[in-house]
Amino acid sequence: MVLKLIWQKIAVKLHALVLVMSVILVCTSPWVLIGRQLSANAGFWSHFHVYGGLITACLALLFAIKVCLKGQWRQFFPWLLLDFNQVNTDLIGILTGKIPVAGGKGLFSVIEGIGVILLLLVAISGVVWYLVDPSDALVWRSYHQVLGQCFIGFMIIHLLLALLHIKDFFD
Repeated sequence: MVLKLIWQKIAVKLHALVLVMSVILVCTSPWVLIGRQLSANAGFWSHFHVYGGLITACLALLFAIKVCLKGQWRQFFPWLLLDFNQVNTDLIGILTGKIPVAGGKGLFSVIEGIGVILLLLVAISGVVWYLVDPSDALVWRSYHQVLGQCFIGFMIIHLLLALLHIKDFFD
């Protein structure tokens, strides 16, 4: 019962927490100077990126669990069930000038699902980079950077889609 209450309090804030931490980590990443491992004389932003990133990785895992609970995974990952009906309808609608509707198993939800996968991949690559032997660290660093850039692209697309969704409220 206590765990359920704690989960309910955390779950409603996960999207905002992941958003804030991701934006801070992305915006400060140019100031991070880490190669094979975090050096003893690393600066504040390097330490923040490592330990804030580890916290964000935990939040990302909790967020992915939240998204998948109570059958919600079917909304964000309908392609796992080979259900492309609403995505096809949305794509045909785009060709005729209609903006897809948010929610359901449509294009916007699938894009959000891809974002969850990218978030997890960035988190996993960062954690592995932190944990692996220094001889393998640069490889994982490069994976983390590429996945991070893909996630930045997702965040931009997600922002644009959110703005389109807000536009729906005024139509």
